[in-house]
Amino acid sequence: MASSRLKEILRRTDALIKADEVAGIPFRLEEVLFPKQLPFGTERGRFVTAVCTRRAGKTFADAAKMFAVARAKPGCVAVYITKSRVNAKRLFWKILKTMNDAYGLGGIVKEAELCIELPNGSDIYLSGCVHEAEIENFRGMPIGIVILDEAQGFPNFIEKLVDEVLAPALMDFDGQLVLVGTPGPVPIGYFYECATNPEWVHHEWTVFDNPHILRKSGKTAQALLDEELKRRGVTIEEPSIQREWFGRWVLDVNSLVFQYDVKRNGRQAPKCAHHVISIDVGFDDADAIAVLGWNDDDPALYLVEELVMTKQTLTPLMTQVSKLYAQYEPQAVICDMGGLGKKLALTIEERTNIPIEAADKQEKLAHIELLNDALRTDLMFAPADSRFAQDCMKVEWDRSNPEKPKISERFHSDICDAVLYGWRKCQQWLYVPATPKAPRLGTVEYAAERQKQEAQEMEEVMEQEFAANRQQQQENNQWESEEWQ
Repeated sequence: MASSRLKEILRRTDALIKADEVAGIPFRLEEVLFPKQLPFGTERGRFVTAVCTRRAGKTFADAAKMFAVARAKPGCVAVYITKSRVNAKRLFWKILKTMNDAYGLGGIVKEAELCIELPNGSDIYLSGCVHEAEIENFRGMPIGIVILDEAQGFPNFIEKLVDEVLAPALMDFDGQLVLVGTPGPVPIGYFYECATNPEWVHHEWTVFDNPHILRKSGKTAQALLDEELKRRGVTIEEPSIQREWFGRWVLDVNSLVFQYDVKRNGRQAPKCAHHVISIDVGFDDADAIAVLGWNDDDPALYLVEELVMTKQTLTPLMTQVSKLYAQYEPQAVICDMGGLGKKLALTIEERTNIPIEAADKQEKLAHIELLNDALRTDLMFAPADSRFAQDCMKVEWDRSNPEKPKISERFHSDICDAVLYGWRKCQQWLYVPATPKAPRLGTVEYAAERQKQEAQEMEEVMEQEFAANRQQQQENNQWESEEWQ
């Protein structure tokens, strides 16, 4: 044990010597960050937000800040968290490694762990947290700084992650917790609350503050904005322009794919007579199961139950489906099997004796619009605290090509897909309003109905007589007028 510890000390000492020998640019935040980024980079407040636009250079600023804190607090852990580990690697890993090399910081790169081990004993980790169960991965870390990037896209368990796990982990090093992101299409949610909370320290800058835009594109940010306005045929007041180019919190419901409104559609399901179970199998993401229900005397469809599970094997998924199948006795079980398709469906059928139908994924955008019509006309309901309701506030349209709309990859919702596939199979649209039965002869109801009809008939006769008298009077007046002429 002592031998391994000695080897570790020698290795770190060697790394420090090599770091001093590297001929690189001195790492000073004043030199690394441009003026609008610098206050964020040097900020020492404990709870910090940064609201930025696209291409503002926030990811580069995150990397510089993490290196600065990790180097200033030997032995600490610096953690960068975004929605998934894949996104963390794609968005941040290359920047970290480039910065480590360019400034001769002496960090040892561990590709498999997405970790850079600094000579002073601090470690910078990249991670994802797309499922609530992954919160536990961060418990107990001696955190010097933690940055949650793209905070506007995190599910609602972000509050639990911050309050119950990350904030207590800051005590060892008097660490910082930083939320970074772009305004979402709807000014609600935990990131919005923190970004407008006076107890937090706030920073903001935009693409117009980024001097590297001109160097990389050969155009100013204003010139790029003018091109975008012309291409899309919109003005600067367009909500998405205000969010993406100016970093302002504005309501932009037209950017949302699913038109769920909590006041209109936020309703618990009644006891339903008919059900459909819909499954979206996530191989890189989560498994999601939606139970949809309806009644013969009601034209609406309800989200009765939902399950969103962390990456799991086929066996627990089949257990969950079997339990729901026995409970609801659905008319159909729909499943999007992803790349495994029919083979996976056949495996589930063989092991559970549950008939599985492949999800119909043709004309997805057209069926999204039909689902939205049901949401707008009070024919689709889901609990306000459901994951489906939360995700509907985050799934956006990609506006890069107005001629071919598509769903943005910035946030993916498995439960929204499950609901959509199941909705296509449900039969609440067969509802026909009941025709009221005529009251039986001799009953009080019959007498009242007859009296009502006679009153209506008398009113119609009086209206006809009044109209006839009026017309006759007009004709008489016209005749007298002609006689005098």
